[in-house]
Parts: sequence; structure tokens; C-alpha cells
Amino acid sequence: MKQPELVFYTRSRCPLCDKAKRVLAQLKKEYDFKLIEKDIDESDELTEKYGLMIPVVEIDGHEVQFGHIDPITVGEALTEKN
Repeated sequence: MKQPELVFYTRSRCPLCDKAKRVLAQLKKEYDFKLIEKDIDESDELTEKYGLMIPVVEIDGHEVQFGHIDPITVGEALTEKN
């Protein structure tokens, strides 16, 4: 089975992003997924799209959660992909 691709949209100096990063690190211990981190400040398009929403978690092209990232919601989405 193909490993799910989790894209994490973030930016520096973002406390919610730091918290979400810790949640994803914990999930990585339980689930097999490819983590791709994208700093929205490096792209005007991403800043415009996600500026007020970050952090954002997307799995295989589907937005799963934004703002407060919790392990239950992301874990359930990863379980569906496996």
C-alpha cells in the first residue's frame, strides 16, 4: 500500500505551528506517512491561501485540519488512508 503524503503548511514564529509539529512528531511514531513541511512565507500564493489558517494539515491532497491540530482528527484521517 502507498504511504500517505502529509503536507504541513507552517511559518516561523507561529506557536500553533510549533504545537502542531509536536503532534505530528508523535503521530509519526504510530503511523507510516511521508511528512512534507512547507513554509507559507516562501510563496505569495501559499501566504494568500493559508495566511489566516495555519497551521494546515493536508493528507494526499485533502485538507484534514487547520488552526488547532489534534492527534485524534489527524490520526483518524491517516487510519483511513492505510
